[in-house]
Amino acid sequence: MNQKSNMHVDGESDGRTVPTKCPNKSGKPLAEGMEGRRPTKENIEQTTASQTQSWVNASSGLLGVREAAKQEGKTRFTALLHHVTVALLLDSFYALKRDAAPGVDGVTWKEYETDLDKRLEDLHSRVHQGTYRAQPSKRAYIPKAEEDFLGFSYGFRPGRSQHQALDALWVGLIRKKVNWVLDADIRDFFGSISHEWLGKFIEHRIADRRILRLIRKWLRAGVSEEGVWAKTEVGTPQGAVVSPLLANVYLHYAFDLWAQHWRKHRATGDVIIVRYADDIVMGFEQRADAERFLQEWKERLRKFGLELHPDKTRLIEFGRFAAEDRKRRGEGKPETFNFLGFTHICAKNQKTGGFSVDRKTIRKRLSAKLKAVREELRRRWHEPVAEVGKWLRSVVQGYFNYHAVPGNIDSLQSFRAQVVWHWSRALQRRSQKSRMPWERFGPLVARWIPSATILHPRPAMRFNARYLR
Repeated sequence: MNQKSNMHVDGESDGRTVPTKCPNKSGKPLAEGMEGRRPTKENIEQTTASQTQSWVNASSGLLGVREAAKQEGKTRFTALLHHVTVALLLDSFYALKRDAAPGVDGVTWKEYETDLDKRLEDLHSRVHQGTYRAQPSKRAYIPKAEEDFLGFSYGFRPGRSQHQALDALWVGLIRKKVNWVLDADIRDFFGSISHEWLGKFIEHRIADRRILRLIRKWLRAGVSEEGVWAKTEVGTPQGAVVSPLLANVYLHYAFDLWAQHWRKHRATGDVIIVRYADDIVMGFEQRADAERFLQEWKERLRKFGLELHPDKTRLIEFGRFAAEDRKRRGEGKPETFNFLGFTHICAKNQKTGGFSVDRKTIRKRLSAKLKAVREELRRRWHEPVAEVGKWLRSVVQGYFNYHAVPGNIDSLQSFRAQVVWHWSRALQRRSQKSRMPWERFGPLVARWIPSATILHPRPAMRFNARYLR
């Protein structure tokens, strides 16, 4: 077995992370992601039957594409557009969030559902005739060769969540011989992607010129300034910022394949890699490997119009021997690094005394969230107490759903306590005559504010590293 691990997850996505895009796992009916779907009022039986048959055909076709991508790594797909059927567009529509914010055209999900059949027929016709005009959009859903991505790639992939990436990193740091961590940040990644190189990367697997033309239209249309991922920077040579899905393809070729080859053929010790979109953390056994990799990586990124941020890219001593070695040299505690909302800290297992890694909510993130809560409480100054309580419950529970990982209970309790304090202050300021005693406020807290509880399993329970040859 090769001792260089390909950090990989076997299993479902985190139960508390709800995907906002069309599910595309093979072996599962697409309808599982379409709660609330219903046929039009007219010709119900005929429409349902035809849509079912169309869905079966589309599903079989896409399954065939996926299997081909899995088995033939160099296959180029010359005919893909015929898989974009009215039935597939319908399924994709009903997989969208109904309460999501409208796009730049201002049309809500409910409004688009009006005369949905006619809208989708028109969209389908324009796509296949080549007359479709892409508008600036917040998201772009395109056919993806999911089978091509490597195991350590987690961002914006079905069945792969941020917590799986966090667990993969934790397990790699514990199980592998890691003494140095490279915490890397690509400067203005989404705004610096070369569309020319992206086109070449996509053409590695897609030869259908109609699909390529559609993708180029999306790229030229760009992402609106209200987009959820990135803004177009003034003076950016490429003009528009690409979607995270296309960015994932870009990094697959510009980084993943190269880093995997470097790890197997150039490294002298263990190397682990975890990437979530453009957020990359690597662990090295040998410092010389880490320094050589960093230098060669900078050169490779320049080829693709990218660069590492000099102030946010660090090589730090981190691992099971870091604290001991630094103490012997008269240095301070090992440095920490941040990844996906958590500060990672060298620690000891309280039961065994062995090496462990603590994960704490990043302080700046916690402070920023509390500031947002405080400002919103001011805005809701005169709303009924029950309405504010419902809102606070959803905020606190949502915060816990992400941050309630093992070892982070202190941060959770601190967040809850400060939310309670801010709510108490807000209620007291509503009346200048009397304060709200705990006898009245306590039951409100018990009713509306969830208790701090660890919700996620230990990384080793949810994640099992697979070592590939």
